[in-house]
Amino acid sequence: MQYYYGNQMPLRVLDEAEFWKHQEEEHTVVIRELVKNLEQPYVDALKEWEKAFAQTHQQVVRYIETVNRSAGQVSDALYQDILKLTSFCLEQSQQFINFCRTLMEESKPISTNQTAKVVLNHIIVESEYFIGVAQTILYQK
Repeated sequence: MQYYYGNQMPLRVLDEAEFWKHQEEEHTVVIRELVKNLEQPYVDALKEWEKAFAQTHQQVVRYIETVNRSAGQVSDALYQDILKLTSFCLEQSQQFINFCRTLMEESKPISTNQTAKVVLNHIIVESEYFIGVAQTILYQK
C-alpha cells in the first residue's frame, strides 16, 4: 500500500481500489485461461465479472481525477460519494470471493486441478486483502 498521501484518505482508498479492481479484472482472465475446460456457465459468469470490474475500475479512475483536480479541497458531497463507491468496491470484492469459492466447490474441472485450486485460493486471499486494506483506511480517524 502506498502511504505517501498523508491525511488524504480519499486518494489513499481510491488508489487501492484502482489497483485491486484492475487485479480482479485480470484474475477473471487468469481463471479462464488456466481452466480450459471450465463449464460454459462459469466462463460466461467470469466474462461478466471482467466487465463489471472494468466498469468499477473506470469509475474509480474518474474519482481519482476529480480528487486530484480538487487541489486538496474535497467537498462533503464528494467525500460521501467516495465512501459509497468504496463500499460498493468492498461488496463487489466480497461477492467475487463468494463466486470463487463456489467455483472451487462446484466446478468439476477445478476440483480435479490442483494448480487451479491454488490459484483460486490466492485470488481469494488477494481480494480479502483489498477488503482489509480499504476498511483500515476508511475506519482510521
